[in-house]
Amino acid sequence: MVKILYIEDNEDNIYMVSRRLHRKGYDVLVARDGEEGLALVKSQVPDLILMDLGLPVIDGWEVTRQLRAAPETAAVPIIALSAHAMPEDRERALAAGCNDFIAKPTNFPRLLDRIEALLRERPRDE
Repeated sequence: MVKILYIEDNEDNIYMVSRRLHRKGYDVLVARDGEEGLALVKSQVPDLILMDLGLPVIDGWEVTRQLRAAPETAAVPIIALSAHAMPEDRERALAAGCNDFIAKPTNFPRLLDRIEALLRERPRDE
């Protein structure tokens, strides 16, 4: 089963997105701040990460930079999900290492398409 880590501090978003991903057959792990997300990644490297950018403790941009710097997570696809919807926010997320950016409120069919596309593109360990 594909494991997705969702790093998000808003309970409504967590409920909506994780529930819908579970129904699509994904195993969803949740971290509610950047520090918790980094700790969870060390114990269970996910196949893909959904990253809120406006996180408490450590923001999503810094979490992404740290994940990209670590060899075990450097290739894990990261989709930024953010209410910060200006073009410069998208550019900043991509510069930090995110593979894609989706503005909130989340369009679930678009999110699902991007998840599936990034998972297909990811090299598989044999």
